[in-house]
Amino acid sequence: MPDLAPFVGRQSSDGNHELDQRVRTFLCKGESTNTRALLVKLNRTIKETFTHVTRHEKGVQDPLLTLNLRRGSCRDLAVLMIEAVRSLGMAARFVSGYLHVRNDNDDRHAGGGNMHAWVQVYLPGPGWLDFDPASGIVGNRDLIRVAVVRVPCQAIPLHGTWTGFPSDYLGMTVEVKVTAADAEGANRPARTCSGMVL
Repeated sequence: MPDLAPFVGRQSSDGNHELDQRVRTFLCKGESTNTRALLVKLNRTIKETFTHVTRHEKGVQDPLLTLNLRRGSCRDLAVLMIEAVRSLGMAARFVSGYLHVRNDNDDRHAGGGNMHAWVQVYLPGPGWLDFDPASGIVGNRDLIRVAVVRVPCQAIPLHGTWTGFPSDYLGMTVEVKVTAADAEGANRPARTCSGMVL
């Protein structure tokens, strides 16, 4: 528990318990709730009821703002889910990396990827499990981790300074490639957890 405590503490204020009350509707009243099923449902609900938007402003929206706007970037939706999970007393952390974009011609190799953010939640037994409320992915298939942190500001993307004439700048691209060996590893059955009770 000492190792998990920093990942359980809430990062935003919810003085009126608005987020807390909405999250509690996912719990079974008067009976045990399957933890994995609850997390899958929360992930799917965010994916289906919130609009994923591209947002170029720095930082993340406050989770209550995301909750009320019903939209946000992948990092905003990740922070919303982190706060929801933490409100239930579970450890959650922010993951920054890339979403592997599959090539239509060959699903083992890809020619691109997008910067992306998602959530990991700790469950006794299987450990840290990946949940992506922006894409609906459960598990780490197509998610390429670069940084795993307690709060988003700890996962600042690489940055630099350009010195020269604006006309000299040719641009920058990111390409994510998955090799055959990596694709085979992604096809191995994921560890599942059932019967866990909150």
